[in-house]
Amino acid sequence: MTSKDTGCQYCMESLHGRKFALKEENAYCVTCYDSLFANSCEECKMPIKCDSKDLAYKGRHWHEACFKCAKCNHSLVEKPFAAKDELLLCTECYSNMYSSKCFHCKKTIMPGSRKMEFKGSSWHETCFVCQYCRQPLGTKPLITQDNENYCVPCFEKQFAHHCYSCKKVITTGGVTFNNQPWHKECFLCAGCKQQLSGQRFISKGEYPYCLDCFSNLYAKKCSACNNAITALGDAKFISFEDRQWHSECFNCVKCSVSLVGQGFLSQQDDILCRECGSAM
Repeated sequence: MTSKDTGCQYCMESLHGRKFALKEENAYCVTCYDSLFANSCEECKMPIKCDSKDLAYKGRHWHEACFKCAKCNHSLVEKPFAAKDELLLCTECYSNMYSSKCFHCKKTIMPGSRKMEFKGSSWHETCFVCQYCRQPLGTKPLITQDNENYCVPCFEKQFAHHCYSCKKVITTGGVTFNNQPWHKECFLCAGCKQQLSGQRFISKGEYPYCLDCFSNLYAKKCSACNNAITALGDAKFISFEDRQWHSECFNCVKCSVSLVGQGFLSQQDDILCRECGSAM
């Protein structure tokens, strides 16, 4: 600074031959300027005098020597930094404390670098690759198996089952029948073609059938109620000569007493208990 012929705007003492500072075009001696206008340093709380460099960030001020990382204490002068909870941090400390860690390599994903996110975890872009072919997955469709990510073609080569019916890949879900995988939508009744997934069915040879189709095509009919006798529900039935009965239907046609485990008589198409048969 150079001398000025006028006096200090505050104390009015001559500035001739003395250092001074300007504030809104008014001249002040150094002492008056510091007492009136000097900012307090956020770190040391001392005034930042006019002969010191005043570093400001978002309305706060620091001495040049006090402008340091709150974690490692290294100077932040002319270096990139970040603010967290009113603390200033160098980019390395900020990354170590607050940045995401890569799920694959466990290293910090530095601010400004591209980050891939999937199922609540983060990856470096170069770490987010197919486990099999090692090609970047980016935003392409992928399938996860045992916590590893695969592109769809590699997953199909390595793990996927092929539907016994349509021969296409089963990516999710599916049904197993006769030790063969099926798409749910391909697992149909061999008779009426109704979808069987989630329903009860009966197999005949290599083919599944819904209850109605199996009953109509293959099930024996009860000689009493004429309904099908299937292996579902109460599988017990009575067979006599070429006729069959549900166990609950095997009753005397005259007195309706159950004949299961009892002696009985046959008269033409009727079955009778011994008492009713002897009375006739």
